[in-house]
Amino acid sequence: MDNIYIEYNFTVSPKEPATEILIAELGSVGFESFVENENGVTAYIQKTDWTADVLEDIFVLKSEEFSIEYNQNEIAQTNWNSEWEKNFTPIQVDELVSIRASFHENPNLKYDIVIEPKMSFGTGHHETTHMMVQHLLKLDLENKKVLDMGCGTGILAIFAEMKGAKPLDAIDIDNWCYENSLENVARNNCKNITVYEGDSSLLVNKKYDVIIANINRNILLMDMKVYTNCLNKNGVLLLSGFYEQDIPVIDAEVSKHGLKLETFIQRNNWVALKYNK
Repeated sequence: MDNIYIEYNFTVSPKEPATEILIAELGSVGFESFVENENGVTAYIQKTDWTADVLEDIFVLKSEEFSIEYNQNEIAQTNWNSEWEKNFTPIQVDELVSIRASFHENPNLKYDIVIEPKMSFGTGHHETTHMMVQHLLKLDLENKKVLDMGCGTGILAIFAEMKGAKPLDAIDIDNWCYENSLENVARNNCKNITVYEGDSSLLVNKKYDVIIANINRNILLMDMKVYTNCLNKNGVLLLSGFYEQDIPVIDAEVSKHGLKLETFIQRNNWVALKYNK
């Protein structure tokens, strides 16, 4: 039997930083998945977790700084594919990487990633995923041990394996993302990626040459010590999921643990930072 989800379509003005705050607050009351768009965000919660007053404690909705309107409807899990198929267009990164669905034509670039995102974050369309792919393009990943933390669709782990990384761990706390990453890893014939459902508590006694963490700012700050402890000497830490104005607080936390900011990429106020240990 398919899970039934309640879909909320939020129109947000001005979009930032209200959308980031809204997603964080919705996540705290049981919303599982989010798809940002040019007008705001679409959010999903399982009907079994939903109550009529689920938005009662979403404080950003009451803020006078932002205008947020929304509507809602029920959607079956199996309807998700048809929804994103209608809207998912293939993209290319630096004319080297194609990110597409199986029903799109292969443009025959150097790297070709095929994903079906279902209700997971990480199609390559969002600025943060796009920038992380750009960072990975420039890295020598041959035989490097890699962690993709908050892996979403698994897209970054998949790309890292295509560039020669092994072994790789992909971790996400969301069951949708865990299941979807497993599917996408198989879809791209990856042999060296292990997918886990969970959080940073899984990283005890783990060591990596490259850590990718495309997560929201607060989670990054909370788990930064764990990430840096897991990073081998001369390792690389790639961080995204936050805005340009968040760089000082992120950098202050990372610097505490002896890492140095080497470079960053910016796209529409989103940033992706590269640190060296």
